[in-house]
Amino acid sequence: MLRAVQRQSCLPRGSWMQLHLSLPGSRVTRGVYLCAASVPGAASSYFLRKILHASSISLPRGSVRYQGGSQDHFVRPSPSRHGMSHLRNVASSDAIKKHQKSLSAWFSHQPNEERQFGPSFSLDAVHVDPVIQESSLEEILKPLPDLTIQNQLQQPCSQVISLQNLFDVDACGRQVKNVVLYGPVGTGKSTLIKKMVVDWCHGRLPRFELVIPFSCEDLSHSRAPISLRHLITKKYQHLRDVVPMLGASNLKVLFILNGLEHLNLDFRLAGTELCCDPNEPVPPSAIVVNLLRKYLLPEASIIVTTRPSAVRRIPGKYVGRYAKICGFSDTNLQKLYFQMRLSQPGCSGEDSAGSSSGEQENLLEMLSRNLERHNQIAAACFLPSYCWLVCATLHFLYFTRTVPPSQTLTGIYTSFLRLNFSGEVLDSTDPTNISMMNYVAKTVGKLAYEGVMSRKTCFSEDDLQQCFEVEMKTESELNLLEVFRSDVFRFFLTPCVQPGKEHTFVFTIPAMQEYLAALYVVLGEKKTLAQRVGKELSEIIGKVSEDVAVVLSVISKVLPLRFLPVLFNLLKIFPRYFSRLSGKDRDAIAHTMAEELFKEEDYNNDDVLDQINFSILGVEGPMCHPDEAPDDEVFELFPIFMGGILSRRNRAILEQLGCSIKNLAAFEIAKAMKKTVIRNSRKGLPPSELMDYLFFLHEFQNERFTAEAIRSLRTVNLSSVKMTPLKCSVLASVMGTTCHEVEELNLTSCNLDTSSLRILFPVLLRCKALHLQLNSLGSDACKEIRDLLLHDKCVVSNLRLANNPVGEQGARYLAEALAGNRSLTHLSLLHTALGNQGTEVIAQHLAKNQHLQELNLGYNSLTDTAALHVVEVAKKHATLDKVHLYFNDISEDGKRALHSLRMDRDGVRALVFLTAGTDVSDYWSSILNVVQRNLPFWDRERVRQHLALLLQDLESSRRQTANPWRKAKFLRVESEVKKMLGKLQHGTL
Repeated sequence: MLRAVQRQSCLPRGSWMQLHLSLPGSRVTRGVYLCAASVPGAASSYFLRKILHASSISLPRGSVRYQGGSQDHFVRPSPSRHGMSHLRNVASSDAIKKHQKSLSAWFSHQPNEERQFGPSFSLDAVHVDPVIQESSLEEILKPLPDLTIQNQLQQPCSQVISLQNLFDVDACGRQVKNVVLYGPVGTGKSTLIKKMVVDWCHGRLPRFELVIPFSCEDLSHSRAPISLRHLITKKYQHLRDVVPMLGASNLKVLFILNGLEHLNLDFRLAGTELCCDPNEPVPPSAIVVNLLRKYLLPEASIIVTTRPSAVRRIPGKYVGRYAKICGFSDTNLQKLYFQMRLSQPGCSGEDSAGSSSGEQENLLEMLSRNLERHNQIAAACFLPSYCWLVCATLHFLYFTRTVPPSQTLTGIYTSFLRLNFSGEVLDSTDPTNISMMNYVAKTVGKLAYEGVMSRKTCFSEDDLQQCFEVEMKTESELNLLEVFRSDVFRFFLTPCVQPGKEHTFVFTIPAMQEYLAALYVVLGEKKTLAQRVGKELSEIIGKVSEDVAVVLSVISKVLPLRFLPVLFNLLKIFPRYFSRLSGKDRDAIAHTMAEELFKEEDYNNDDVLDQINFSILGVEGPMCHPDEAPDDEVFELFPIFMGGILSRRNRAILEQLGCSIKNLAAFEIAKAMKKTVIRNSRKGLPPSELMDYLFFLHEFQNERFTAEAIRSLRTVNLSSVKMTPLKCSVLASVMGTTCHEVEELNLTSCNLDTSSLRILFPVLLRCKALHLQLNSLGSDACKEIRDLLLHDKCVVSNLRLANNPVGEQGARYLAEALAGNRSLTHLSLLHTALGNQGTEVIAQHLAKNQHLQELNLGYNSLTDTAALHVVEVAKKHATLDKVHLYFNDISEDGKRALHSLRMDRDGVRALVFLTAGTDVSDYWSSILNVVQRNLPFWDRERVRQHLALLLQDLESSRRQTANPWRKAKFLRVESEVKKMLGKLQHGTL
């Protein structure tokens, strides 16, 4: 709550721990109600204001005096029955029904931020009410307790009240007429109002016969006098037949005034005159004041929503009940919200109705377990807005099958801030009218940036004072800080849950710290004192230089003094010089981005998408205590958000929030990035860092820049990166900006499946060497690979499918591909469960292929018949000269037949053994390397048996030769095999 502010250089020590307690520790689980909550949590605040601005319908009058928002004096006699019957005539009833239909349609609309995630909450969806506690003016004004998790959980529970009971009689038995519903940003005020309106439209709020919502932001933009009746009919045209009877009937009317903080109300008689006539034109603020005074339409009920700092704008004698909205202070409410949100039909996309139901259940289970650990995520989800952000992020990570151009992680965070802060001014009474988001970017952004640079996420009270109070000089600045602490602070910073750090603060969501730090840098707020002074002087001199030029030109004609042109040129020097310095600032931003994007100490980390996933769902399996902080904080999203904020769409949204990033600035930063980011990317990056770089390019949304960056990547190694559908979409989107051929794409052990191959199809077509080993690709995936190889634009020459369950059916698809493909020269089907039948199918189609040079069929349980058949076909093949057949079930007779093959005579060489007659095979090291690389994925006992047979073959061949050099080579190879056998037996390989 906003307290009296005494002018001082800084706030008293400890004041940051005396913040308004926005989320009490009530453990009362609220009920579940049906409603049309299009936008969950407080994310509907922005959309609700737009609805109230845009709707059109109408209302009337009365004159009774009330005290304290409750009926107290001079009650007007009830109207006659004739008046009642006149009110409830057919015309009035039809008008109210049209009004209900119109309101229901408006409030059922979903904003773009919600529609992109599927149907989610519709009219018939389930809504979870946040906790509402009955409050009082004394409670609002009393000293505030420390804002710690312990105090939130141990705070004595106030009386919990439901939305339907807000207008019940008070403790003294008086009927409540005026209700003030207050809470900080993000607690769900606008969502509750939306629910109330829709409930009334659907007949679930029988207490009121007519509900008329108004947006105080809309009213604040109008200064022209207007009567209440005209105001209602202007906004709601359907009510023009009802408005004349408002003051002359017992019609139960509810006025909803959403966002009172936008209005400057003056309840003094000298400031706002009394008005009881609904037909008298007065300023809109005067209408609101007289409605709350109960001097205008005294029989009407009124509910006002506001932020805590504006509660005291209404004198307590005009308020019948204070209600404090506390968000989801119980983890059971959070779980219920997530279950309803993530289990909505169509949440996981159109093509995944059956397959994704299990994934949704698993996702909810992991999220539930993480909330039960009392992790920081549970503290964040006290605010319904952050529950929405968590759901939006999970939807982006798990249910994104294709990536629309506008769908980025930065876009989700930017839209999230727009839903909560669009049109919001920090303090409407302050003459600067600074936007709330602009203030946040300058203050909280500074704290976030300093934390990123110093690699810390926990902030002490001293850190907060240094960030927020050190530069305060005026009463206005101190007042703005008080409003921020009361209304917004809890939205971005929350008490730390780690033991021993209860009196420190962390960002509500870890990624929010990196987003605000990126915004702080891109907005150019990171300036030295000299740069700030220089900018102000440059603007002043630049403005007056034109006027001075005119004056000097006139004087020079009358008094031809030679020094005047010199003086004029000197005036122009400083702005030009400063413009060059500002260009250096753009270089500094690009340099910061490149430096943070390619930090070598982050090379061993998971990619950023996995990091976000772990921060929400936790880490399954053995892990450190959830309350223990990692040894070194990672901020790899920071440079990615910097790039994302520079995208055209995000800059347009930020412009609406009062954070302007000019086109020229974005162009100059992108130009400077070509010298830094692209040059650094040409260095060899580990797979996870390369994935981060590709994600950065996707977030940047600059197609020309991305195309130039991608052309420099001839090899793409993403081995062991878990390629989710989102990552596959990002890879396809980024690589799709160019048409150049890729020398090598390594997707070994990337958890690929059939859908992944479909997403990556356009990229795979352009890859010369394609590594798809260890991906559990079965027959369905082989069907996609067949279509790939038969495509007329396919350039794949080297395809590795080792250690995939291809099977016989998969072999049939691959055989069809071999018959029609014209680019493939090397094919590895090592350990793909082909068996004899699968190999026979491939052998039958080999004759139609004219380009294959090497075929690996090792470790496929082949017997003599299949192996010899393949070799016979290879003899007749025009280009095939090497067939790998090691680790198969070939008999001694088969070995002798294969031993007799000669390259010069038969045109093919079969790699079966480590020997070639009485000499060591030229390929012995290749065979042993293949065994060593694949041993973790093969049956070790079977490998041991095959190695023993190879060792016997080596010893037998060594005894047959008398050449000492050959014997030495045999002994060397034998020692390598014995070492491998020894490690196998001891389990160290």
